[in-house]
Amino acid sequence: MIWGVLRRRVASSQVLGQAWKAKHTVSGSSCYHTVRKESSFICKEIAFVQSSSYHTFLGGHAYPKLSIEVNAISPTGSVIRLSNRSFSSDDGDVVEATVPFMGESITDGTLANFLKKPGDRVEADEPIAQIETDKVTIDVVSPVAGVITKLLANEGDTVEPGIKVAAISKSGEGAPIASSSEKAVSQTPPPSKEAPKTETTPIKEAKKESSPPPPKSKGLPPPPKPTEPQLPPKDRERRVPMTRLRKRVATRLKDSQNTFALLTTFNEVDMTNLMGLRSEYKDAFFEKHGVKLGLMSGFVKAAISALQYQPVVNAVIDGDDIIYRDYVDISIAVGTPKGLVVPVLRNAERMNFAEIEKEINTLAKKATAGSISIDEMAGGTFTISNGGVYGSLLSTPIINPPQSAILGMHSIVSRPMVVGGNVVPRPMMYIALTYDHRLIDGREAVFFLRRIKDVVEDPRRLLLDV
Repeated sequence: MIWGVLRRRVASSQVLGQAWKAKHTVSGSSCYHTVRKESSFICKEIAFVQSSSYHTFLGGHAYPKLSIEVNAISPTGSVIRLSNRSFSSDDGDVVEATVPFMGESITDGTLANFLKKPGDRVEADEPIAQIETDKVTIDVVSPVAGVITKLLANEGDTVEPGIKVAAISKSGEGAPIASSSEKAVSQTPPPSKEAPKTETTPIKEAKKESSPPPPKSKGLPPPPKPTEPQLPPKDRERRVPMTRLRKRVATRLKDSQNTFALLTTFNEVDMTNLMGLRSEYKDAFFEKHGVKLGLMSGFVKAAISALQYQPVVNAVIDGDDIIYRDYVDISIAVGTPKGLVVPVLRNAERMNFAEIEKEINTLAKKATAGSISIDEMAGGTFTISNGGVYGSLLSTPIINPPQSAILGMHSIVSRPMVVGGNVVPRPMMYIALTYDHRLIDGREAVFFLRRIKDVVEDPRRLLLDV
């Protein structure tokens, strides 16, 4: 016998027909009967049911909101029994907002906060909550326009795709129901108006009852009194849980320390020519391309040239093999209020200055707004981190796994330099390259950094490819 349970939602107010769509025709004797909650259908031979509809009369009326769904089919003979059970009694006015698909590599996230509360009006596709994952922050949007009637989850809950987080009434009817966290706050008793009782009397009594100190021994110095460390009061401390993004960054950076043989080499760059190039052409550049000419595009072009001169810096260790990449995907480290994210410039070797500046601006805005996607951060063969925007003079950046090197830029400071035998002020920047010494030798690392220095100090090298 083959047995299974079918449930189907009937949206119309009357069920007027009966139809079975199957790979094989239903044959043999059959019968069905109806009750208020269930309908059963029995036949002898059926292979695969795709959809069904049937007459349902309950006291002469068809009941809407009946639902059919195949729960299980197991071959036990030549008879199949199908039952229908109603599981919904609403009128279709209330719609639930659910957690969306978060990416192939992300199975769950943390409900960080609600952007709306019960009673608020929302429009279709308007964000009502934010889900924090290991990599990005994802919005939960309202599927319809309406009024939020109830929050179905709490902030801090671990949620998976498909989990319901809020109920929205399309008509706006129904009083909003507070979430469990709001209920807890509302049920908290008000503080007592009575003045707190002082404990001065017990302290005085304790002083009276304390015994006098023992007499000092003659000829022996008094023993030193033990001192307790003075710790700050607990009411001046705050304990907050780490965000998923912060925990992910901490794990990856610690893995980088544990896996790579990290070594950093330094150099300094005279920024006079690159800054002069930007000052001379910034207005014409903006007029033609609609984006400002910055220093980052110059360093990206210099890094691309250096990676092509030293391809081992663009490679990575994979087990007992070395993978050389014939393309350059530059990761740009961007600091956001929620943590560090690293969007990627795809095929940067094919971009000109304008395309690089536009893509960097677009990715930086998305990262700051928290709307950047996982695909825009996946991969990358080399990373550039600009700590100079925060005033960093010198640092040792840490490799972004699974890459093999990272370039650190720093602030530009006017320093006295010897040029042509004369001491003159020059805008100087320290640059640092942290690399995996298991793969990259010091010779290649120094040549790589030297190439960046040469290109930045004389951008004409990019035009002549020298």
